[in-house]
Amino acid sequence: MPTFGPIPSRRLGRSLGINNIPPKVCTYSCVYCQIGKTFNVKIHPQVFYSPSQIFNEVREKVEKSREKGESIDYLTFVPDGEPTLDINLGKEIKLIKSLGIKIAVISNSSLIDQKQVRENLKEADLVSLKVDSVEEKIWRRVNHPHRNLYLKSILEGMLKFSESFKGKIITETMLIKNINDDGQNIKKVADFLAKLKPSQSYLSLPIRPPADSWVQSPSEEVVNQSYNLFKEKVDRVECLIGYEGNAFAFTGEVEEDILSITSVHPMREEALKDFLKRAKSDWSTILKLINKGQLVETDYKGNKFYIRKFSKENYI
Repeated sequence: MPTFGPIPSRRLGRSLGINNIPPKVCTYSCVYCQIGKTFNVKIHPQVFYSPSQIFNEVREKVEKSREKGESIDYLTFVPDGEPTLDINLGKEIKLIKSLGIKIAVISNSSLIDQKQVRENLKEADLVSLKVDSVEEKIWRRVNHPHRNLYLKSILEGMLKFSESFKGKIITETMLIKNINDDGQNIKKVADFLAKLKPSQSYLSLPIRPPADSWVQSPSEEVVNQSYNLFKEKVDRVECLIGYEGNAFAFTGEVEEDILSITSVHPMREEALKDFLKRAKSDWSTILKLINKGQLVETDYKGNKFYIRKFSKENYI
């Protein structure tokens, strides 16, 4: 049961990962999964490791990190499978909380219609829920769920959980070219998120080698459109399309700052011009980044937006 990190995470700052599930024990076999197809599809939570074993290993890792002066913002259940399949998840979170660090769980949402799973998750400080589609047919094509899972029940479970959960809920939506990236699907997801009221919603791309080789990322134009459709319904939206590095940081290096920001937020032309003015630079910087293939100009509802060019070597 390895722990790993702490590593930089755009969603969670400095995150120490907890692998509480054996590899590829999952409820889904997502076409975009970076660790391959699921051959052990399960939907009934069970015991994998003892809570004390997980606590002791996490405590040891935290102590070593503190000795090295490494900060940790979150202890994160993010296994090579679905963390809520661990029947002892709630007990483990309670034990680990004694270390004085916030707890996050990255879930695919698939079991949240089960009362015990919601009870386990309520112990966390932050829960990330996956919403790739709210259409049953598209959901099955993207996520390849266990045959006894039903999307309507999962969506109802997510809303029920959000009503009682005291911590933060964030969501993640993976965009797959020509599968779930059309405006109609994105609007329906955005409408559902408006009911769920997450503190943050993320749009992701399959930037690592996927389980199914046909899977591709949509164009920058489509990502920009999706971002803006989400923004109409959700307060805080970010794209996970660039490296984790110095995103959000204003370093004084104009080109680096623009690439960092536009890998998270497509920038409107007027916002970019204002940024350049404050940075004592001009539009030639933008033309240079476009010519170098690092920045792309796109349109949405008559406005020009600028978004970082997707380039796999920049992703981690």
